[in-house]
Amino acid sequence: MSKLQANIEELYDEYYRDVYHFALYYTNNKQEAEDITQETFIKVMKNIHKLKDLEKQKTWILSIARNTAVDIHRKYKLRQLIPSMIGSNLVASENNTEKQLLLKEEWEILQEALLAIKPHYRSLIILKGLKEFTIKETAEILDCTELKVRVDYHRAIAQLKKRLAKEGGGVICKMTNG
Repeated sequence: MSKLQANIEELYDEYYRDVYHFALYYTNNKQEAEDITQETFIKVMKNIHKLKDLEKQKTWILSIARNTAVDIHRKYKLRQLIPSMIGSNLVASENNTEKQLLLKEEWEILQEALLAIKPHYRSLIILKGLKEFTIKETAEILDCTELKVRVDYHRAIAQLKKRLAKEGGGVICKMTNG
């Protein structure tokens, strides 16, 4: 096995989950998330030689994932959402049916609100709010300034809160408090 191939496998093992979660939050569709993840790592393999700074590999990979998500999501734009797909992923206790239903309902409301805001704002909320990347990491992934991230993140949160109030009433989301 070549050194490059071993490096790509390490990158995949280390960042697969981050890329998949970003894609799932972005699209609210398991199939699209899997497609985005697969396409992202194909692009990583093809462009690994362009990665100059190994300390920035995470942000480099996630910026590829973001661009891939935007491209692929455009292709699926006309497809209807199926929010029921997340089911067991958010369930803390299988024995608590009421809690399952509440978590699923809150997740669906959050996903609808996320999908209703601009893609740039959606990316900011996913990266900074849900995945808890720093402002600097988020700026690198989105290829913009840290100031733009700060300003747009607050605007995105305001839009998300407005959507959640309209769609979800009492849904409280941890990330909207920051």
